[in-house]
Amino acid sequence: MIEAFLAMLTVLVLIIGMYFFLGYRKEKREWRKNVQQFYRDGERRKSMLIVIGTKYDETESAKILEKKLVDASIGFTPSEFIGALIVSYMGLVIFLQTFFNLNMLLSLVIALLMIEGGRRVLFIIRKNKKKQLLVEQLPEICRVLANATRAGMTLNQGIQLVSHEIAAPAKMEFKRLAHELSLGIDFNAGIRSMEKRVDDKEFQLFTATMLIQKKAGGNLYAVLDEMSKTLEERKLLKQEIKTMTAEQRYISYIVPVIPIFLVLMMNNIIDGFLEPLFTGLGLILLAFFLTGTILTFVIVRKITNIRV
Repeated sequence: MIEAFLAMLTVLVLIIGMYFFLGYRKEKREWRKNVQQFYRDGERRKSMLIVIGTKYDETESAKILEKKLVDASIGFTPSEFIGALIVSYMGLVIFLQTFFNLNMLLSLVIALLMIEGGRRVLFIIRKNKKKQLLVEQLPEICRVLANATRAGMTLNQGIQLVSHEIAAPAKMEFKRLAHELSLGIDFNAGIRSMEKRVDDKEFQLFTATMLIQKKAGGNLYAVLDEMSKTLEERKLLKQEIKTMTAEQRYISYIVPVIPIFLVLMMNNIIDGFLEPLFTGLGLILLAFFLTGTILTFVIVRKITNIRV
């Protein structure tokens, strides 16, 4: 009797639980529908900043900036990048006033110089990084092309294979080259165009080899296989040199920063510490200091820039 009662009670609880669960599912679907409708309405009611940013992205100056962002592999739209610069500029002004006790005008000027310098350095570093990564992929590219030609594929088919097998950033360059070749563009013109975009000596050697073999013929597999081994050895040698000169390269970055940081800290501790710099003798000393700092940075970088 007790077992039957417990069984009936269990079934009843299960039915009640299923009822409430189905009711919860229904409410959840309605809630999700309402939320999606809310956001769809929000898309129609765009904020003023989004509207201004969208209009700026359609201007000619934004197109030029967009090309630079793509070349530097920076995943921002022009309006987003400009917005990030403005926010960073405001943050730097507040930081200089708060921590280094600088007046408003000096903070605005220093922050502007830092933002402009940082923007230029960012583009150079990112562009060089992309180029370096592509050059480091050259041994693998040569091996894929060599194996493709050994398997009986044409050079155009090998380039198509590289565009599928190799990772970015080489993937995008060879994908563009394969697309140009499929449209009927001459091989020499297509690879020369890619050579100009990459603009590196090792890549120029690779393109020159490809053009010579394309024109004169010969055992392309043997040439590409030997080139892949040579480029791999150069890559290892460059990494060893980079490791050996790492300390000097970091010193070249630290040396210009430390004096500026100390001067700003002293201005925070001693009121009016920077005022003598804006006199006649102070400006001369400031010019000597900036010239010496820049020369130190350039000389150290030149010494550590060992070409292979």
